[in-house]
Amino acid sequence: MGSFTPAVQSGPVELDDVADELYAVPPEEFVAARSARVDDARADGDRALARTIGSLPKPSTAAWVVNLLVRSHREEIEGLIELGGLLREAQESLAGDELRALNTQRGKLLAALTRQAAAGAREQGHPVSTAVANQVEDTLRAAMADPEAGEAVLAGRLTSPLSYSGMGGVTGMRPQLRVVREPAPAPARRRTAGDGDRRAREQERRDREEAARREAEERHRREVAEAREELAAAESLAEETAARAAEERDRAGELDERHEELRARVEELTAELARAEEEATEVAAELRRAERHRTTAERQARDAAAARDRAEARLHGLEDG
Repeated sequence: MGSFTPAVQSGPVELDDVADELYAVPPEEFVAARSARVDDARADGDRALARTIGSLPKPSTAAWVVNLLVRSHREEIEGLIELGGLLREAQESLAGDELRALNTQRGKLLAALTRQAAAGAREQGHPVSTAVANQVEDTLRAAMADPEAGEAVLAGRLTSPLSYSGMGGVTGMRPQLRVVREPAPAPARRRTAGDGDRRAREQERRDREEAARREAEERHRREVAEAREELAAAESLAEETAARAAEERDRAGELDERHEELRARVEELTAELARAEEEATEVAAELRRAERHRTTAERQARDAAAARDRAEARLHGLEDG
């Protein structure tokens, strides 16, 4: 990165323009840029403004990264803050599933914006460490949780990161919102030939601000409409999943009844099998006894037949003799 090069001033120094410029330059160039703007204010004869510019604090790396992100992705930051407002309202009216859906969306958006912030800083020659990335994400989360923090982030002039604890607003110590503000008007100075140009530039600045305000309001309306559509989609998804859950509960109940019937049948068949096995054991014992009796009877029959044959042969012999 090259060193800061002061811009050529064509008229009196304005604090808003100076602050916007200073909090956009990398932190290591801040002091040189601030000194150049102090010199410009002194050259214009406005020592009070020079002192005010000289007192502007140098931003931390995390604050500068957030300021840079606001300048490059303002619409996304405004959408993030809008989502934070929806979450605060939703806590009173939405069901748990709907809140979880919005919280999931919040987490994805925070992670995406933090990655964009890190990428933007790398493009400026400033790789972002894990600690700085965490501070950036905490600052964005604080902007969602608290309206004042959201305004501070959108101003693009943070000097230190913000933090919060829990949803529903900042709890405990509120974040120290170190934002550069417009100072009280300096005492009227003697009218000079440049006062007319100054008033014309001031009017142009007000016109630009009014145009920007109208554009921001229109963008805000669009984002609110998109958020409502997302909420409607989340509600529809919640209803569908609840219906599916009811169907699965009914099916589980039917399967449980069927399981009980089958278990009872198994117990019945088990008892029948036990009785059949007991009867088979008894019949096997009777069969063994019957086999023994059969063997004995067959032997006795053979013996009787043999005795008959002997008696018959003896009878024939007697008759023939």
